[in-house]
Amino acid sequence: MSSTGAADPSAGVAGRRPPAPSDRSPAPPDRAPAPSDRAPAPPARARVRAPASTALLLTAALLAGLTACGGDDDRAAASTAPPDIAATPRDQVREGGTVRWAVDSAPATLNAFQADSDATTDRIAAAVLPALFTLDRAGRPQRNPDYLRSAEVVQHEPAQVVVYRLNPKAVWSDGRPLGVADFRAQWQALNGRDRAFWTARNAGYDRVARVEPGRDAHEIRVTFGTPYADWRSLFTPLYPRSATGGADAFNDVTRRTLKATAGPFTLRARDARKRTVTLVRDPRWWGDRARLDRLVLTAVPRERRVAALAGGKLDIAGIGRPEVEDIRTSVERRDASAAALRRIDVRRSLAPAHTQLALNGAEGPLADERVRRAVARAIDRSALAESVLKPLELPAVPPGSHLRLAGQPGYEDNSSALGGQDPAAAQAMLADAGWRTITAEAGNKDAGNKDEGKRDNGPGGDGTDDGTGERAAEKGRTAGERAGEKAGARALPGNAHVLHKDGVPLTLEFVLPKERGTGQLRAVAERITQMLTAVGIRAEIEEVAGEKFFREHVASGDFDLALYSWPATAFPATDARPVFAKPRPAPDGSLTVEQNYTGVGTDRIDQLFEQAAAELDESVARELMSRADARIWAAAAAIPLYQRPELVAVRPGVVNAGAFGFATPRYQDVGFRR
Repeated sequence: MSSTGAADPSAGVAGRRPPAPSDRSPAPPDRAPAPSDRAPAPPARARVRAPASTALLLTAALLAGLTACGGDDDRAAASTAPPDIAATPRDQVREGGTVRWAVDSAPATLNAFQADSDATTDRIAAAVLPALFTLDRAGRPQRNPDYLRSAEVVQHEPAQVVVYRLNPKAVWSDGRPLGVADFRAQWQALNGRDRAFWTARNAGYDRVARVEPGRDAHEIRVTFGTPYADWRSLFTPLYPRSATGGADAFNDVTRRTLKATAGPFTLRARDARKRTVTLVRDPRWWGDRARLDRLVLTAVPRERRVAALAGGKLDIAGIGRPEVEDIRTSVERRDASAAALRRIDVRRSLAPAHTQLALNGAEGPLADERVRRAVARAIDRSALAESVLKPLELPAVPPGSHLRLAGQPGYEDNSSALGGQDPAAAQAMLADAGWRTITAEAGNKDAGNKDEGKRDNGPGGDGTDDGTGERAAEKGRTAGERAGEKAGARALPGNAHVLHKDGVPLTLEFVLPKERGTGQLRAVAERITQMLTAVGIRAEIEEVAGEKFFREHVASGDFDLALYSWPATAFPATDARPVFAKPRPAPDGSLTVEQNYTGVGTDRIDQLFEQAAAELDESVARELMSRADARIWAAAAAIPLYQRPELVAVRPGVVNAGAFGFATPRYQDVGFRR
């Protein structure tokens, strides 16, 4: 869903990006290569992703639901970790001052719609550019009154029409009012029809037929050629016409600078040597005046952040569990540095992203759905979530959905389509697939195969769905699994021999990134290998350099098992579709996998995503997404393990900042307590 890392949860309304290789920090994104710097061809075994316009960054905003909700949704929200930002009324926030905020990297571009934009790009955009919709603490898009008086679908037939009514006070920093020219230029740049624009995503914009003025200069009418349920994801961030009105401006100029902004802050300077970006209060801002004079974003490695905070060189810094442990152990000392550390406040919540176990179903043993399901059923997801989150005093319930997280409107636990941990069932499925110990009885070899030919329309099938496949997905059990359990299969002991088939051991390559801060990921992987050993699967961990992990292994298909994170999304029908899309043959004979690095997909899942994206009835769209999620669980190629922790260290007195969770930050409210 939103770098090769998960979207920074505190960056505001950000796009889903390729996955984070660890629970520490997002890696830099793949760049959509210009004609002069094409990336080398992938290895022969590699899957090929779709063009950048459809395969890299998906479209705007984090997290689900399009209107207010109550009942079960509110109860689910109450069970999750709330934002931890030292929320303080504006009249209690001191006027002036500078906040120095650590980021993972200096931005390669200021254009959030380019392939090498990253979390720092998104943070800058959220502070200086219009966001028509922001997200509340449950991840629900909310109209931003600083920019919009109203926005609604005014016509469904013969075409969907959305009318935006702009705040008349909204102006760019050059004095020009926001208007239809900005909307039209952004649509034309991002709709994919003009290949001169090096765009990273077109989703949603490619469904727009025309952008026209409304009754006056403050009204815009957007007509869709194809119905689009996720229309709220569009035009956020909104760039000025000067940034998107031509290919040269879009591709080059906007990488380096913004000629006009329209937010509580504006861009003052970029210092490549110091790796800083300085934002200052915008005097033309018509909304609540920014409390800070300036906001300085500084690229600081994770391992240096605690020392920088203690030394007064930083005010806010995202950290990981190793840094939390450093703070905990240091405060026990009585020297001067420990005194400074004692004043640091660690704010924590759950990030809008989950860490998953990815199973490469394109080749090898995991190409067999029964083996994938056996791997999934061997794993105790609850134990893994507790090992990561309980020490941080955060809720430790594993996600029940690939498409939404607990607390979001529309969240539904569909994990029963696969089933929980059951080593006996896992062994039964492996036996059904022909994997056995040396002493295994041959009599069970073909157990449960009688009905295998009837599974074309089941959870992993691609045929026309008559309803039986939906029911099979909900039950989460193949015919072979049920028959194997009836045969009395039992779990192997922890020191059992690895299973074999045709003389070949059942061995899986488990690829992990090797860099500072990935110790927790390694610990999770080791626990998973122990769980797999108990059912006769040997998983061999291979640690690779962090910068190679995604590009050379995950994206190219050079793995059996891998751990990485996906951000959640407000608009799963749009943003999650490429992640689970069925790989399709390309003209050159390769496979186009978009962002589905597991290589597992079905026609029916694709159909459900397409139907949901075009469904304007919110309740129907949610049901379609729930059905798609059940089938994704049943395919057993991506197993959500736990929601990622969000840990932010701040210096004394910093308020309205920290671990934002799902919520969009209000940068104008960030500052120091009076």
